[in-house]
Amino acid sequence: MSDPTMTAVPAPASSRHVDAGDEGYSKDLKSRHINMIAIGGAIGTGLFLGAGGRLAGAGPSLAIAYAVCGVFAFFVVRALGELVLYRPSSGAFVSYAREFMGEKGAYTAGWLYFLNWSTTTVADITAAAVFAHYWSAFTDVPQWVLAFIALAIVLTANLISVKYFGEMEFWFSIVKVSALVIFMLVAIYLVATSHPIDGHTPGLSTITDNGGLFPSGVLPMLLVVQGVVFAYASVELCGVAAGETENPEKIMPKAINSIMWRVGVFYVGSVVLLAMLLPYTAYSADQSPFVTVFDKLGIPGTAGIMNLVVLTAALSSLNSGLYSTGRILRSMALSGSAPKFTGVMNKGKVPYGGVLFTAAFGVAGVGLNYFMPGEAFEIVLNLASIGILGTWGMVMLCSLFFWHRSKSGLVSRPSYRLPWAPYTQIVTLVFLATVLVLMWSDGGVGRTTVMLVPVIAAALVGGWFLVRGRVAELAADRG
Repeated sequence: MSDPTMTAVPAPASSRHVDAGDEGYSKDLKSRHINMIAIGGAIGTGLFLGAGGRLAGAGPSLAIAYAVCGVFAFFVVRALGELVLYRPSSGAFVSYAREFMGEKGAYTAGWLYFLNWSTTTVADITAAAVFAHYWSAFTDVPQWVLAFIALAIVLTANLISVKYFGEMEFWFSIVKVSALVIFMLVAIYLVATSHPIDGHTPGLSTITDNGGLFPSGVLPMLLVVQGVVFAYASVELCGVAAGETENPEKIMPKAINSIMWRVGVFYVGSVVLLAMLLPYTAYSADQSPFVTVFDKLGIPGTAGIMNLVVLTAALSSLNSGLYSTGRILRSMALSGSAPKFTGVMNKGKVPYGGVLFTAAFGVAGVGLNYFMPGEAFEIVLNLASIGILGTWGMVMLCSLFFWHRSKSGLVSRPSYRLPWAPYTQIVTLVFLATVLVLMWSDGGVGRTTVMLVPVIAAALVGGWFLVRGRVAELAADRG
């Protein structure tokens, strides 16, 4: 008997929505690319850089926050996976929103995703610049210059072809995973042998002797959830990449199912080990916690190597953001809800207009690094969190509408499905709303970010009135 998660029962061809944004792409992404993109999407800047500050704030309970958010991230990507096997699309959830919620839904989903990745691009180039400053050769180079160099390098590679993107992301992911595996093996050895680090003996006593699991109470753990959500921001990337993949019905289930255990091993496992190696007060937002550990060990060169790895993670996230927004913007441009030039493709079958449009916001981030180098990362982190929450919310709404249509017999669900629908979608939407409440409760930058939600909503409404005429005109031409 075949495994129901590994096959898909397609919808009848006559019932399938056709998206103009899916035409013109090459199918150059292979199984190994998709599998490593799925890993890379689950391991990024949020873990390699953000975990330091969150450990310092929440203590070892950060592992619980990663585990809980990881479950909901898996629900989101599993829901997207079901939609992908129903109909692969480079427009991903924007294309599904168009089918199940109309052009207004596609417009909203697309621009929320753009908000996510345009601000994440700024976070990534900021992180890359911070990591580069670790080496004395770059200490005197202004942060904004290093941010600009990082953007230029990744942008150039992204514009050549999807094959270059896939290869770059494949090797970025190999580096990240290898480094985490090595770190975990070293950490397990240190704990097992009680090898002292900076005067501390690794083990459970490091946690129990420094305030336990919740050294500052439960509230700090709840308040870091918005940052933890940011750490999972790229899990939906494999859904976008499915549109440029041969045989997604075979490749996608394996890639998506593997995300759950990777989250458990790499995120939760790494944080638990970090908490056992050093007191949570030894970590800070200014340095990757992995670099902190190797610095304290005093082994020559290891901290520098780990810093190179976390720099790779930042560049990987930047690479993914430019790739995915280019495809999303093209899907929107061909329906009239994004600037026309973002739908243009080059000879390498790359939607370079959308990629350059996202990169332009990265240039604005270079300016932010010039004027506010100390606060740049946290500012864009919170803005990106709003985009992520909106994107995940739209994915779950699309999944909910898809489930409802299947009950009416209008579409056929593939055998690879989001379990426990529709309750899973509803619970996830409630969780996302709760994260907004927690951001407000955090005060400071978090509260300011939530206060921007009405501004973002007003901008979306105003933008819709600007584009709706063109959207209607193109819809009439297609109809």
